[in-house]
Amino acid sequence: MRWWGHPFREARLHLELTRLLLSATWRGEDVPHGAGAPVLLVPGFLAGDVSLTVLHDWLRRIGHRSYRSGIVWNVDCSEAAVRRLDRRLAEVADRAGEPVTLVGHSRGGLFARALAVRSPGLVRRVVALGSPLASQLDASVLTLAAVSGARVAQNLVRPHRPHCLTVRCPCAFSDDLVAPTPPPVVAIWSAEDGIVRPSSCRPDDAECREVRGSHVGLGVNVEVYRHLAEILVRR
Repeated sequence: MRWWGHPFREARLHLELTRLLLSATWRGEDVPHGAGAPVLLVPGFLAGDVSLTVLHDWLRRIGHRSYRSGIVWNVDCSEAAVRRLDRRLAEVADRAGEPVTLVGHSRGGLFARALAVRSPGLVRRVVALGSPLASQLDASVLTLAAVSGARVAQNLVRPHRPHCLTVRCPCAFSDDLVAPTPPPVVAIWSAEDGIVRPSSCRPDDAECREVRGSHVGLGVNVEVYRHLAEILVRR
């Protein structure tokens, strides 16, 4: 069934950022601090590492070793992107000397889940922010239109992969998304999400935590930060 989403709800991004920057959480006063555990951040569709800069800097200030994914613009073939991320994960785990927590926003959470299936020994846990883990393309009509545009571009680059960015994609990525994940998965979702259908962001095989806020604002949502601070100090 088509879902038009709630695009106007997404205009709250700047208000959500302001709320975060004025909070005790941003100052690290009401959250547990880490002891140097590694965290790899993976951005969402049509975004890059810069979209998670605020989260990256905050994690470092409260005692975690936060790493960027190396993604400049998340529009590539899912399989190609996950293969590059797998190499990046191996680098981070080797440098840290321990398994890594993967934090992925939206499509980045799908990538993180696939990585946990491929390299479970390198992943401590997956935290997905507004990711359609239950159905990877369960998003608004406008979002799916953007996906279609990316699919056209992919078909020009890789004409031998006509099902790229569809649910019929035959690559290993599609199988990884439905395979059991040895490391635990935490799904943080919002019922007010205007981009991804909320019901797809809380799969049965994940620990689900609800927050209030927009989809694009999950990377600067003060409630998300409080949940992350608690989750990341788990061993």
